[in-house]
Amino acid sequence: MDSGSNKRKSEQTVGPEGDVENGESDHSQALVVKKQKTEGGELVSTTGKGSSKEVILGTPRTSNLLAPIMLLTGHQAEVYSVRFSPSGNHVASSSFDKSIFLWDTFGECQNYLVLKGHTNAVLEVTWSPDEHRILSCSADKTVALWDVPTGGRLRKFNEHRNFVNGICYGPAHTHLLLSGSDDQSIKLWDERVKGSIETFDASFPVMSVAFNKEGDQFFSAGIDNDITMWDRKKNRKVSKLEGHADSITGLKLSPDGSYLLSNSMDNTVRLWDIRPFAPGNRCMKLFSGIQHNFEKNMLRCGWSADGSKISAGSSDRFVYIWETASTRILYKLPGHRGSVNDVDFHPKEPIIASASSDQTVYLGEIKN
Repeated sequence: MDSGSNKRKSEQTVGPEGDVENGESDHSQALVVKKQKTEGGELVSTTGKGSSKEVILGTPRTSNLLAPIMLLTGHQAEVYSVRFSPSGNHVASSSFDKSIFLWDTFGECQNYLVLKGHTNAVLEVTWSPDEHRILSCSADKTVALWDVPTGGRLRKFNEHRNFVNGICYGPAHTHLLLSGSDDQSIKLWDERVKGSIETFDASFPVMSVAFNKEGDQFFSAGIDNDITMWDRKKNRKVSKLEGHADSITGLKLSPDGSYLLSNSMDNTVRLWDIRPFAPGNRCMKLFSGIQHNFEKNMLRCGWSADGSKISAGSSDRFVYIWETASTRILYKLPGHRGSVNDVDFHPKEPIIASASSDQTVYLGEIKN
């Protein structure tokens, strides 16, 4: 466990014109900055190769980030997953380097804890609803439950027989956990019990799982191109959502629980109506622009807190953000030098996090 002796700090960065509000802004040329207040606004001293200068940031700030863009470095390999805590004060990231980093969202984005114990790549990470625990899954065939205050591992769930690709926390009152694996099974767990409660046969490798808002149903998706809806109490499939033409790598429930988002290797993101009495054609919207390439990474997707925007990982190194209602691309943000594997919106402020195969995590402001 690395809880203090080997702390990493983020670099505070700002784009070449100090503006990330334009959908085409480029933070690939970001400079290290130091800020100070002046009567005319914010004075930013920047340092680059062989030069230093001072510029005035004219763009109004929209969040409490220390700078419009924060670069979080410290992972030693591809970063596969990133999640804000429910309060928004912390960030968790997981990597091929077998570790989970916990960061402060604000201030200098200090890396205050490193969780170690997995023996292979950590493929996804998420927070408990009360923010006291971290859930992770790994290519070492296990699911782990971690205690955030101490950094200790509370549980090691090791019933899967192959890579565990996806995990999900149930509603706060249920204590339920869900995991999907290459062993073609979905397992339901109670975080208070060591063994699984139920095992569901998916018939195909599973890449992503998601609970509905009530916790009585859940969804799974993988290489069969379909999203399967399951009834937890009846232990059976209820229906399928069909439309994708290739493997589905990410699922995310909308904040109000009415819709499901899916990211697929057919280079589309789809929005599905999962309400009980929805029309027969449940695919409501299709978002295009993302790319999946030969790496076949499990690219995830996410919703803004109010549901007005969505985002998804893409192998072309861009962070895509769409307007949900119109499916219009609002932002196509460059800067990463590798596949963008995961994205997450801050629960309270207009901030988006992105995790990449270039071993970095970005936190960036968007318009409110």
